[in-house]
Amino acid sequence: MEKYDLLLNGGEVMTPSGLTQTNVAVRDGKIVAINVAEDSAADKVIDCHGLHVLPGVIDTQVHFREPGGEHKETLETGTKSAIAGGVTAVFEMPNTNPLTITPESLQWKLDKAAQTSYCDYAFYLGGTADYAAQLGEWENMDGVCGIKIFMGSSTGSLLTSEDDAIEAVLKNGRRIVAVHAEDEQIMAENKAAMLDVLDEADLDVSLHPKWRSAASSANAVRRVVDIARKTGRRIHVLHITCAEELEILRENKDLVTVEVLPNHLTLFAPDCYDTLGSKAQQNPPIREKNHQEALWRAVQDGTVDIIGSDHAPHTLDEKSAPYPASPSGTPGVQTMVPIMLDHVNNGRLTLERLVDLLCYGPQRVHQIAGKGRIATGYDADFTIVDMNKVQKITDEDQHSKAGWSPYHGKDIKGWPVYTIIRGNTVMDHDEIMVEKGFGAVVRFKETL
Repeated sequence: MEKYDLLLNGGEVMTPSGLTQTNVAVRDGKIVAINVAEDSAADKVIDCHGLHVLPGVIDTQVHFREPGGEHKETLETGTKSAIAGGVTAVFEMPNTNPLTITPESLQWKLDKAAQTSYCDYAFYLGGTADYAAQLGEWENMDGVCGIKIFMGSSTGSLLTSEDDAIEAVLKNGRRIVAVHAEDEQIMAENKAAMLDVLDEADLDVSLHPKWRSAASSANAVRRVVDIARKTGRRIHVLHITCAEELEILRENKDLVTVEVLPNHLTLFAPDCYDTLGSKAQQNPPIREKNHQEALWRAVQDGTVDIIGSDHAPHTLDEKSAPYPASPSGTPGVQTMVPIMLDHVNNGRLTLERLVDLLCYGPQRVHQIAGKGRIATGYDADFTIVDMNKVQKITDEDQHSKAGWSPYHGKDIKGWPVYTIIRGNTVMDHDEIMVEKGFGAVVRFKETL
């Protein structure tokens, strides 16, 4: 009798053709058979009756702060948070110190992740005008998931706010370019106008969506879409927050893909600022209810391709600084899956649509090789969830160095109970089962 390394028995399995109760067999880190006999021989069997077996969730936007911000997060603590939350692979952003904008700075992260990561990983290479000519070569390095440009909300050479600099990046290379789209000039004008009528001491975090206005986001999206059209380059616009952006993006879906965040789908102004203060402060900002409803319509009609966490931790001491000195960003990689499962249970989207946003979308947009599907030949990555489990999110349960969540105290229905990567159980009912250094580099079809 054929023997397997791992057998997942009796779960509701999300295959590319839909949800079906079946058994999945794993050998040598790969899915080798679906719908095998439940009594097949295996070294390990997990009883999945009553559970949903999903493809391994891929979080395509995290900031793990290393190097340069290790007091907030490291690749070790960030990836431990990931597997605790049902995430099997992460794509990490380049705005560290030093910036990830050269082969040398990328290699440092790859070496560090190989030693300390709990899940699989890849890194964005920052797109700057200074190195634009080299991007077509550098984007094909192992471990690069794409190029990232910041039109606003960044510092030094990573801020690519002028159209000629953006065009220089977009015309060099062919892989996906992820964009933080806020218009730096409009935001500067907004801030100056606010300070004309208010002393800086009177500024309050509730003004954050006015400073970083919907007009700023929409204008940046309009500009970068025009440049993408001119250069013929695929772009992926991150953390969309407002209805005006979506109107532009819907007309350009042949060239543009779209991300939204759980925070923007769950929290809204002014309530979030009244209850959470600067813990709700992030860029682009959480906006009013009408914008949130526009985001949900875009999730439901297929405009949105990916949900990512934008995990961007800061310490509570840093967050307690008076606005606008308080930094923008919230932890989220550990809570993304449960928050979105709770939305499924509340009828905001189907489980099938959520899998499209957390698994199929990342695979499609980034051309990931061998991940994102429950199909033979793919990596045996699974996020196994209990849709009926009710549990409270607490600060104490967070593995992030930041040690807090904007959802502290929130009861959630729907939780990841197993995280499995390449056939290895790395999280079992909140218990971490592997040592640091387990993670491996994610591969991409465009570079094989």
